Order: sequence, then structure tokens, then C-alpha cells
Amino acid sequence: MSESEHGAGRRPTVFIDGEAGTTGLGIRERLEREGRVALRSIPHESRKDVAVKRTLLQEVDLVVLCLPDGAAKETVALADGLAGGGPRILDASTAHRVDPAWVYGFAELEPGQAQAIRQSRRVANPGCYPTGAIALIRPLVEAGLVPADHPLSINAVSGYSGGGKSMIETYEAGQGEPFLLYGLGFAHKHLPETQAYAGLTRRPIFIPSVGNFRQGMLVSVPLHLDTLPGSPKVADLEAALAAYYEGQDLVQVVRGDGAERIEPEALNDTDRLELRVFGNESVRQAVLVARLDNLGKGASGAAVQNIGLMLGLD
Repeated sequence: MSESEHGAGRRPTVFIDGEAGTTGLGIRERLEREGRVALRSIPHESRKDVAVKRTLLQEVDLVVLCLPDGAAKETVALADGLAGGGPRILDASTAHRVDPAWVYGFAELEPGQAQAIRQSRRVANPGCYPTGAIALIRPLVEAGLVPADHPLSINAVSGYSGGGKSMIETYEAGQGEPFLLYGLGFAHKHLPETQAYAGLTRRPIFIPSVGNFRQGMLVSVPLHLDTLPGSPKVADLEAALAAYYEGQDLVQVVRGDGAERIEPEALNDTDRLELRVFGNESVRQAVLVARLDNLGKGASGAAVQNIGLMLGLD
């Protein structure tokens, strides 16, 4: 929907359901700063009143769901029962990320994805870890450099702001661990979307971790080059990534800078995603690395990008 379709001079209206959470607050701050939409809210005392929410859903152009999965599904059901199917919905929970009726909100996923987001009434915002992993893996699968059934391990570290209210409070009170691994039951909620949109037929091993810093993220995928078809070189992997994202504004492939270390916070407070291939040809080993702000391209920034597409404001 274009700006003219909202009425001459009228800004489209957006309701953030769950605006008090970390992602919701980030989305609200970005939208207020841009000033392209009018934000609507439910009074705090009425936030659980279904009738109040139903009325608001009838009045806005788009709703953003920053809710637990169950609550997100309830709001979607409420919207689906409205005349005309209710407002457009961008769901930041994991409830609909692999639902075929929803468009996955990673605009750079493949050619035509941004247009699909523009046209859809139901878009699922990606997870932060999958954004980095999918961005690294899918182009190489598409290019035939990594087989879809290749056994992959994905390692990642995030700032504690990705862990929700309780984790944030623990770390900001000075009680958080310096570093911890989690998801060691091999059933992390981000695995289904990572496998589906990376184009993998074999379930990858995914081991996330948290460091004692507020925000920033690194996602890494190690590779033995001689186990891949044609035994590609590091430069081949870089070239495939660079070709896949040519012309993209927010996704940048950094090629051959000679670095041997990388820290997670350099892109904080931006909506950018950097991709690199570190390798050693003499031992035929490489590691793919994505760097992003888990609150930027990994959450709130991605949501605002999708809002712009869905409302014709991009």
C-alpha cells in the first residue's frame, strides 16, 4: 500500500502489541525518530481487554506483534475474525516463521523477497541468529558450493539484550556470567527457520552463547574446504557471497581484509549486516562469519525495514 492509498496527507497507523519489551521499545524508538507513521497504543490498564484490542485492530493499518508465541497466535486469530481480514501483521515472535501462509521477513533472502513482503498481509520477522546464519549459508547452497545435506555446525554469541527481560535484569545488576553456552538440548527455537530458509535438508548443529556485553552478535560456520564439492577456495566462497548480495544496502560482504580476529559490537546501533570468510588455504579450512546488532538487523531494525516495505514507505 502506497502513502497515497492511506489518504492524502495521512500517515499510516501502526500498533505495537507488546511495546514494553526490548524489541517493541526498539521498534517504537525507530518509528518515532523517522516520523513516517502514527503510533497507536492501548492504555496500560486495558492491555488485556480483548474488546479494546479488537477495536484498535479495526482502526490501524498494521500491527506489530512483540509477544510470546501463544499470545501472538491469539492476536492473529482476533485479527483474522475482523472484516477484510483485519490489519496487516508483522509478527516478531517465532509463532509463524515457518508457516507457509506467512512471508519470511528477510528482504535480502532472495530476489523478489522484498516485493513479496510489500504485497503480503502476514509477515514473520526473522530471528537474530537465523539472520546471520541464513545470510551466510543460503548463497553457498544456491551456488552448489555447500550441499543441502552437508553436516554443518553453527556457533553464535550474542549480547545479553537478546535474552529477554529476566536476563537483561540479571546482567545489568552485575550478576550475569562472563560467558555461557545454552541451547545444549539441541532444540533451540531458531533451528526450524534456520534450516528451512538456509535451504538445508540436514538439520544443522546450532550452539548459541551469551557474553557479558549488552548488544552485538557474531554467527560463525566452520568449513573443511576439501569436504565440499570441487574443493573450493576461500576466494570462491567470498565471490559467491558478494555476487548474491550485490546492490544490497544493508548486507555487505567484506572481502580479504587480512584480519585474524573480529569483535561483536562494531555494528551496534546500526541496521547493517557484515559477512566475511576467514580461511587458510594451506590447511584447507575456513569459517564464515556474520556480524550484526542483535537489536538492529537482528530484531527491531529488521522490523522497521519490513514495516516500511509493507506500508510502501521504503
